[in-house]
Amino acid sequence: MLNFDFHNPTHIAFGKGRVADLAKLVPAEAKVLILVGGASAEKTGTLAEVRTALGGRTHATFSGIEPNPSFETSMKAVEQVRSGGFDFLLAVGGGSVIDAVKFIAAAVHFEGDAWAILEKRGRNIARAVPFGAVLTLPATGSEMNNGGVITHRGKGAKLAFSSVHTYPKFSVLDPTKTYTLPPQQLANGVVDAFVHTVEQYLTYPVNAPVQDRFAEGILQTLIEVGPRLLTAPEPVYDDRANLMWAATMALNGLIGAGVPQDWATHMIGHELTALHGIDHARTLAIVLPALLNERRGPKREKLLQYGERVWGITTGTDDERITAAIERTRDFFERMGIPTRLSGYGLGADTIGTVVAQLEAHGMVQLGEQREITPAVSRRILEAAL
Repeated sequence: MLNFDFHNPTHIAFGKGRVADLAKLVPAEAKVLILVGGASAEKTGTLAEVRTALGGRTHATFSGIEPNPSFETSMKAVEQVRSGGFDFLLAVGGGSVIDAVKFIAAAVHFEGDAWAILEKRGRNIARAVPFGAVLTLPATGSEMNNGGVITHRGKGAKLAFSSVHTYPKFSVLDPTKTYTLPPQQLANGVVDAFVHTVEQYLTYPVNAPVQDRFAEGILQTLIEVGPRLLTAPEPVYDDRANLMWAATMALNGLIGAGVPQDWATHMIGHELTALHGIDHARTLAIVLPALLNERRGPKREKLLQYGERVWGITTGTDDERITAAIERTRDFFERMGIPTRLSGYGLGADTIGTVVAQLEAHGMVQLGEQREITPAVSRRILEAAL
């Protein structure tokens, strides 16, 4: 096992009716800016619950954060925070809203062009406005980590950042808030959490059985629960609860402690989102199977372990078992209604050069746990994903 530090200060309030706990989770004297995406939080009544729980605290609402949160919209929120004197932020939504709030919280006190936060991947964040979250879409794990991703529409760039200053103070996780989600968003959430887990698990062995077993348990849970979410005639609380907690555990730092991590699938996927507006989880489903096949040599031992422990594949040669594990992964994504080829999104070979050029422009030239995924390798992965 590799050396590591693990610290996660986010308080989780999990279960039915926990939005009411905002009354004690938000500081009593706070001046609160609530941040949301579209109109769903209002329509479902979640926003009304939040406002009720805030009681007599001064509060206002900023709406319009996109599914892939933009720098431009985030900076509008920054101006509202500054001009209104708000000293506590509250994200109500999924990972995109929470990511945006992390960036907004850091940008409020940042001197100079806040895009530098993204260019430096958050290393230059010195402080942030405190914030919490009410999660309505389980997927990214942003509710219990310190990272986020922001897109600059004008620059065509989607960059990640993280900082010790951008952990939520708390996150409220009420599985009933997922009951109104459409099937596509549920499917995206399952695949997003699945790939988050794989990025930290499918690398190379370092004798970390605790992390491995945690990761395998998350993957098995998503495989069991995922298809049921799409076919259940009515929402099943336990399935929604297990999805919500699996997605949170997939990226709160626990399974990644002391193990090598990949994240090349995400870096390539980010460029597909920035260029073509494809949902984040769907870009991951495009890239991952092709990447695993390209890297089947360096990932050999963990792919065999994954095939056996997660998919029950125990017969055949090593190469046959690895191929079967990769195909079972692709089939799972397809069963969730998510195409795993670029052609499924109307994209062809002509987009590959542009994606690779963007990777080079953003310094993504040595990706993966071995730092061996060069632009040439990324090109091969994308060609295999056609």
